[in-house]
Amino acid sequence: MPPYFADTPSASPSRAHAHRWLKADLHVHTYHSGYNHDLPFLRSRDCYSSPVAVYHTAKARGMDLVAITDHDSIDGCREFLDAHPDAPDFIAGEEISCWMPDAPIEVHFGAYGMTERAHAEIQPLRRNAFDVAAYLREAGIFFSLNHLFHFYKGQMPLDRYLALLDSVPALETRNGAMLSAHNRLIEEIRDRYPAQTARAGALRRLASVAGSDAHTLRRVGRTWTSAPGGTREEFLASVAAGRGIAGGEQGGTLPLAADIYGVIADYWLSLVGLKRHEGLTIGRRALGLGFSVVSAPFEFIPLLIAAAQKRGEASRIAALASALSLEAELARARAPEPTPGVGISG
Repeated sequence: MPPYFADTPSASPSRAHAHRWLKADLHVHTYHSGYNHDLPFLRSRDCYSSPVAVYHTAKARGMDLVAITDHDSIDGCREFLDAHPDAPDFIAGEEISCWMPDAPIEVHFGAYGMTERAHAEIQPLRRNAFDVAAYLREAGIFFSLNHLFHFYKGQMPLDRYLALLDSVPALETRNGAMLSAHNRLIEEIRDRYPAQTARAGALRRLASVAGSDAHTLRRVGRTWTSAPGGTREEFLASVAAGRGIAGGEQGGTLPLAADIYGVIADYWLSLVGLKRHEGLTIGRRALGLGFSVVSAPFEFIPLLIAAAQKRGEASRIAALASALSLEAELARARAPEPTPGVGISG
């Protein structure tokens, strides 16, 4: 195992750093995040940002620490750390795609402090989100459940889906690509979650994580997590302990459309060799150029797609908020008197 992927011990902020706070965008992608699945024949990447460009952009926007969380890959972390093996301000992360075991719902975990071994051993577990969560907890790798309702569209009863919260230490309460209403609902769930579960005689509070979910450099470092500490290890320990605070921008139609157009522009540049283009044969480049020319008069469509996606998101979140509000009212009506001496940990 390369030294920069070695496990790091948890740490609380030292006395010297007790009053210092650090910022990190904890959800960022690079060109190692794979390919876009909407038009697979084009072989367009999900993102065209290089790891080093992500690092410098994040630092220029005031991030003290820089994380890379590519989809099911630590290759972006490898690439950066091969060139900067001693970087003390870099967090090797991964956004792990997995699925609910009894319903077709994709689940994304943002994991921080990933190792070569963990990445390899998680792959056969990804069909079951509970198995992935159990592995990460056992390995001592801090992780969050990202954009809670992005993939949930009623495929299973809501209460069964939210049972997943029993298996995670943190929720992404601010995602820079999601609507403010979406993020606010997740934050409300996080805030009232201690009333729903108890472990070892004490109620457990979920930690909070925030990140841009940037697929272009435009939004890197514009949404972040702040937490006390003077080092990477202290920062992550503070976030895991529930002391992280979400900050920065949230999503909407225009930001989403700008991201789509940014990826399209980078794809065009890749066709002429000005952006990363591995896997693009001459035939695929010709196909891509031809498709781009033919579709040029219809380049207003991504804006319409973004608007439709955000309208759908707003409608789903409003319905979920209403359902959860009613559920909370019924729970309060049925709840017994609180037991003296039971507190909240974390």
